[in-house]
Amino acid sequence: MLVALYGRVSTQRQENERTIESQIMEIETFVKEKGHVIVKRYLDDGWSGASVVRPSLDELRLDATKGIWEAVVVYDPDRLARDYFLQELVTTELLGIGVEILYVTTPPVVSDSDKLLRDVKGVFAAYERSKIAERCRIGKLRKTREGHIVTTIAPYGYKKIPKKRTVEAHYEIDPLEAKVVKDIFRWVGEDKMTIRGVVRKLRDLGIKPRNSERGVWNHSTLQRLLKNETYIGTTYYNKSQAVVPVKPLKNEKYKRVLKSSRKSKPREEWVAIPVPVIIEKNLFYKVQEQLRINFELCVRNRRNEYLLVGMVYCNCGRRRTGEGPQHGKHLYYRCTDRIHCHPLPRSCHEHGMNARIVDKLVWQGIANYMSNPDLIVDKIRLWKATKSSRTNETTINVDMLKKELEKLSKEEQRYLKAYGSGMVTMGVFKSSIDDLKLRRHAIERQIDKADKEIKETNVLLPEESDVAKFCDLAQETLKELSFEAKRAILLKVVDKIIGNQKELKIQGYLPIERNQNVELWSECRDCRFAKRR
Repeated sequence: MLVALYGRVSTQRQENERTIESQIMEIETFVKEKGHVIVKRYLDDGWSGASVVRPSLDELRLDATKGIWEAVVVYDPDRLARDYFLQELVTTELLGIGVEILYVTTPPVVSDSDKLLRDVKGVFAAYERSKIAERCRIGKLRKTREGHIVTTIAPYGYKKIPKKRTVEAHYEIDPLEAKVVKDIFRWVGEDKMTIRGVVRKLRDLGIKPRNSERGVWNHSTLQRLLKNETYIGTTYYNKSQAVVPVKPLKNEKYKRVLKSSRKSKPREEWVAIPVPVIIEKNLFYKVQEQLRINFELCVRNRRNEYLLVGMVYCNCGRRRTGEGPQHGKHLYYRCTDRIHCHPLPRSCHEHGMNARIVDKLVWQGIANYMSNPDLIVDKIRLWKATKSSRTNETTINVDMLKKELEKLSKEEQRYLKAYGSGMVTMGVFKSSIDDLKLRRHAIERQIDKADKEIKETNVLLPEESDVAKFCDLAQETLKELSFEAKRAILLKVVDKIIGNQKELKIQGYLPIERNQNVELWSECRDCRFAKRR
């Protein structure tokens, strides 16, 4: 039989330890013993089993409809998904197509009792996994409250000594890294340097971080290092928990880990663990004060009016942010590539765009589009044509529903006569009348809904002259709007602006809702001058 092979490991550690190769070896042995032939392999390395949205599994589910192979061989049901119900979802889908699923660790399902045993085993396996996770969590809390280290990676400046028979895991100071940490704190606390200045100095001295593809220190890394209380003798466990991001930076279809964000816990839930001291408390708090001063005095943090901030992107794909040199005398939208690449040379060489000119051009374009009489008239005509066709269809449907209502009334009269003459019992009569009432109420609701739709179409629409007057008034109003009002409109209308000094491309839409506070009225319609003329 032609079969496909599927394997999955969930963590980076399992991926590095090549546990997926162990799965493949067991599956290949199983296939060889059964006399099957592996046609294709589907492997998800480092993908969580909490979701069935995985690239190789999706490819397998698509190929299952093509008839390339007859069955899928999996090492264990939890390789498909951790949740029993997700396992059943994939299993039912494949079996519905006619594809058999073979497990190395579980015998095939032959009867209903075998299926029941497999289902019970899956439920208990899910329960056992949750119990193991809870026990591990309680165990880690107990060990940390006793003063032991349970983290996997030590902060920069320390090295973790693993647990031995008589000694628990703990941190020890790394002399070389600790010297760098002391220098960083001294440069900021005593020499009053900024973090960007520290980045440049570390690069000039050839000091590289512990793990970095670029080989240079990041601003965020140093920010966390300078605020880390571990260096004054106390590290904390249970500070945060993994959560699903509310506003993810990347809206990718496939996510290795669903809970990729962290949420801080209340400080009273933190567990303090004593560690060796690298930085004196006086210097640590002096650094915190200097970081606050640097933030307040930073020129980039001064507020200027950037109408399109957060919407402008460079042609290279990175976002453009506002920058006001000479204390805000000149405002520009500059590509953030030079910030992300710092202190290395930048890869994007697009020039900055004058923010005042870009803001003016974009707002004028949006305002002209919103108050364009030709566009509004075209939309009115399209609305009229669409509504007229829908009105005709609705009218026909209403007539049919009214005829159906008349039939129900006649049928009800027949049941009354039959009950009066003793041809049907009270029970039959009552159940029949109740059924007729339900059908009557349903038809009446449909008629009321259709009448409302007809009334909505019979509205007074403006003439082209009225539209022109409205657009003139709208243009004058849009010119006099405040910065906050313009900003609020653009946030609703504009999705993205891409371009450089020569060209701008605006992506967005005008959201028009039925329940907006928009109404039409006529001025001086009933006055004596209008009547006379």
